[in-house]
Order: sequence, then structure tokens, then C-alpha cells
Amino acid sequence: MASLSVKIKRQRGIGFWVGAAVAALILFLCFGTVGIVAWRAEAGSTINEADISALTFTVKQALLSAFFSVILAIPVARALARRSFFGRRVLITLLGAPFVLPVIVAVLGLLAVFGRSGIVSWLLGQFGIAPIHIYGLHGVVLAHVFFNLPLAVRLILQGWLAIPSEQFRLAASLGCKARDRRRLLEYPMLAEVVPGAFAIIFLICTTSFAVALAIGGGPKSTTLELAIYHAFRFDFDLSKAALLAILQVALSGCAALLAWRLARAASVGGGFDRMVNHYATGSSHVGDSVWLLMTSLFLGLPLAMIVIDGVPRFFSLPLSVWQAAGRSFLVSMATTGLTVVFGLSLAFWVTRLRGTARGLGEAIGYLTVAVSPLVMGAGLFIVIFEFASPQDWALPITALVNSIVALPFAMRVFLPAVEACDARFGALAQSLDLKGFARFRLLEAPRLARPIGFVAGLAAALSMGDLGVVALFADPARATLPLALYDLMGAYRMADAAGAALLLMLLSLGVFYLFDRGGRTDAPL
Repeated sequence: MASLSVKIKRQRGIGFWVGAAVAALILFLCFGTVGIVAWRAEAGSTINEADISALTFTVKQALLSAFFSVILAIPVARALARRSFFGRRVLITLLGAPFVLPVIVAVLGLLAVFGRSGIVSWLLGQFGIAPIHIYGLHGVVLAHVFFNLPLAVRLILQGWLAIPSEQFRLAASLGCKARDRRRLLEYPMLAEVVPGAFAIIFLICTTSFAVALAIGGGPKSTTLELAIYHAFRFDFDLSKAALLAILQVALSGCAALLAWRLARAASVGGGFDRMVNHYATGSSHVGDSVWLLMTSLFLGLPLAMIVIDGVPRFFSLPLSVWQAAGRSFLVSMATTGLTVVFGLSLAFWVTRLRGTARGLGEAIGYLTVAVSPLVMGAGLFIVIFEFASPQDWALPITALVNSIVALPFAMRVFLPAVEACDARFGALAQSLDLKGFARFRLLEAPRLARPIGFVAGLAAALSMGDLGVVALFADPARATLPLALYDLMGAYRMADAAGAALLLMLLSLGVFYLFDRGGRTDAPL
């Protein structure tokens, strides 16, 4: 019996120390860069009215974006949970598209629908109504709802699907009406799931940069991230940048703590995993259809307009756009490699920790969700400025910061997979003295192929469309495709911008599909 109960001994080989080094790198990029910016800053900078305005606008737009995303997601998730129809799988797939869609591309698509020359303004004009002015607070909130409504739907849909079918059947057998089912089954689930979804979206929106840059609409619609960019890029005011960075870290840290406290799965009891029957009536069928149709139009029209506007110019784009696309591809591949290596190293490192150390290690992996990428870039800029031209290092720094920013998503995927593999095969591997690279190649890599493929696709797509650090100090000759697209929009070359947006969308979706698909091939374990 003793041979069957082999106790798993936590080995601390080179992989453990690589993970520890990655954790140290994250701590430096999150806190060290803020310290460097503050150290180089001149004393005397204080919070002024413009800073208070930026902080207020950041909180205001994040609250409104989270509120509308969650409120609109509730009926959509409910409709998806209780309806089976042709195209349901396509619609659920469409819900994932905004997450990997570059922000600047989505903004161009939203302008084609809701801008002064867009479809909605044209329709309003047919009735003598003035066109929509999309720039400003409502434009920022609209764009954030476009990106976060699918996330809210996915989170709330999981809660609805977690309610056992037996509970709906019991309610029907007891003669409960629709309002009783909502009061007894659905409202308790929503009370558990909605606050977490709201907090997560609020956290995401507090670090908004590209949306505010493209359609913010002036000083009154400036987020803290955008204010940091202005202080560093145009004024080179390090004191101001450091002060705003501290405000940003404090705000995002509070939002992250709130999201961590509130985010939890719905605990609605167990069942036999049968297909859910919500006993919906005919009138609810009409309502569900309207919500699903409106959501499909809201998410699909901007994507369709990118294709329609981009195709005529796609094959005659300037050479500079194709060169920028090549640079974006290289940065994306570098980001992908770093994210996978960093994420796996951190996951293996955390699984070998215990107690408080494990909690701290896991927290380090999610830390970057609360830290501004622009502050990381500014700190690295100051370090490199001492011995080299920062412009020469713009692309490597962009790849490094993008990989660090993608780590919370990687940890969310890798950590459960590594723990499951360790719990199932750890004792067997130890009894066979399987360790080091041989253990990874023979035991862990085949079982982690799917998570690796998904994380690689996600990191590649996010990096391909990134308009953050690269906008901080890359010159036009080294611009990536998102930055080149933003410059085309700024120069009112909208035909070229539409073609470049289509190219960027195809590249982002393409790399995500190829990596995610590659991870599923020959990975049955």
C-alpha cells in the first residue's frame, strides 16, 4: 500500500527559479517603473483642477460603461439561456469577437455606424432629426459597451446555465408563475453574479486609453491614462506623469480589490445536468427575439462596415501600411512567446508554493491588471534613455509590456490546467523519476497544448491591435499598424484608414484562430 500512496514532493528545479524571476520582473515593472518616474520627477507638482477632472471622468465613464453593459446583458443572457435557434452558436462566437478586435478598428466601425456620416445619422436625417455627435462621454461609453457587453453576457449566461433544470421543473409542477420563477430562482442568481460582472468591467474601463484617445473629444473627456500620455509625450512633465500614475494605480487597485471580493460563481444548488427548460411563454419569445436581434445588429454592424468600407482600398494600400503590418506581426509573435513562457513559469511556480506564499504568488500574476501600461513604458523609457535611444527600443519594449499586460489572462487559463495535471500525474511522474524538461515534454506539454494555444492566440491578437506603449515613444518610421491607422485617421485619409482597419482586423482574428486551432490539434488528453 505504501508504494501506491506515493507522497508528491514539490520539486524546486530550474523552472521554479525561472518563475520566481518572472515574479520579480512583474514587481519591478509594476512598482519599480512608478518609482523611477517619481525619482526623475521634479518636486512641487500637485494635483490641479485638470487632474481632478481626469480622475472624475475616468470614474464616471467606467461607472456608466459597467452599468449599461450589465443592464443590457441581463435580458440578452436570459434569451440565450432559454432559446435554442439556428445561428445560436454563431451569435455566441460573435460575442467573443470584440475581445480580440483591436480598439482602433472597433472605433472606426462604430464611427461608420454612429458617426455624423454613419448609418444611424443618415436614418435620423430621413426624419429631419440632427445627426449624432459621437465624440465625448457618450461616445466613450458607447465604445466601452460595445467591448464589454459580450463579456457581461458571457458571465451572466454562466450563472443562468448553472441553475439546475430540476429547479425550473419543480417550480412548474408547483404552479409557479413567471414572476415567481424570477423571484425564487433568477433574482438570487443575479444577486450573486451581477456585482462581480459590474466590478470586472468597471476595472477594465478605468484603464481606458485608446478609446479616449480616439473619441474622447477634448480635455473634458480625458481619462487618467490619456492624461499620463499627454504629460509624458507632449509636455515631458515627469512630475505630473508620476502623480497621475499614482492616482491611476490607486484607482485601479481599489477596483481590482472590489472585483476580487465580488467575483464569484453562482451557488444555486446541484442537479442532474439536464437540458434547461425555462417554461417560457409566447410573449417572452418575442421579447427574447428582439433582444437577440438588437444585440446582433449592435455587434455585427460595425464589423460589417469595416469590411464594406475596407475592401475597395485593401489591395492599393500604401507601402508604409504593409511595412507597419510587418512590424506589428513581429511584435505580436514576440509578445506571444514571452506571454506563454512567463505564464507557464508563473503557473508552475505558484503550484509549488503553499499557504500565504501561494496567495501572494497568485496575486503577483494578476497584479498587472491594476497597473498602467503607459507608466511601465515611461519608466523603461527613462532607464534606456541613459545609454541608448528609446525609439530604437520601442518595439521590444512594446512586446515586453504587452506580454506582462496579458499575464492575468494567461494565469487564469494556465493555473487550473497545471494544477489539474500536477494532481493527476504528479505522484506517477515522481515515482518514475520524471523531471525537468523530460517531464514537461512527455507529461505536461501534451496536456497543456489547448491552454497554450488559447493563450498564444489571445496574446497575439491583443498585441496585434495594441495602441498603448507604442504610441508613447515610437516615431512614424517605426509605427505599428494600429499607430499607422490612427495617423491615417488623424490625417482624414479615411479610405486608406478603412483599408488598414480591414487588414488589422484580419491579422488579429487570423493569428487568434491559427494559434487556438493549433493548440487543439493532436491534443486529445
